[in-house]
Amino acid sequence: MNTVYIGLGANLNAPEAQLRNALNALSTSQELTLAQVSSFYASKPMGPQDQPDYVNAVAKLTTKLSAIDVLDLLQQIELQHGRVRKAERWGPRTLDLDILLYNDAQIATQRLTVPHYGLCEREFVVFPLLEIAPELTLPSGQALADIAASLPRNGLTAISQYDEAASLA
Repeated sequence: MNTVYIGLGANLNAPEAQLRNALNALSTSQELTLAQVSSFYASKPMGPQDQPDYVNAVAKLTTKLSAIDVLDLLQQIELQHGRVRKAERWGPRTLDLDILLYNDAQIATQRLTVPHYGLCEREFVVFPLLEIAPELTLPSGQALADIAASLPRNGLTAISQYDEAASLA
């Protein structure tokens, strides 16, 4: 089995509900097992500041799928939840699902970069990931806890928890 960490984010159309719905889609997929989910965090947007704040989380999954097949599945879930891909890189969105880590793989293709290229600089990824994987060491050999120790939180705040049983009820 492969271990995959994904980042989830949304800032449109009830962002907490968007994340809960995406997690429900992941947990009911025949191809994935949802192992852990961090708290949901409120964060300031990257790029243009004239957009709503984001809600972010990180999930740990296990799967037999290849990294590219996981990417395809995540993009399918994004589309089902109203994601529209635009030219602007950091604009508002209903749902963003990113592969952060896939086992200890280092992947660099036109469609996929793993570890995610912004993982170490983004507080809304590092701190939720640290919450569910405090002993994690990245493929580069860097301890996630060391990265978190030198990264400002930029107002990142835990706001709620994902409750799978309640979300599926």
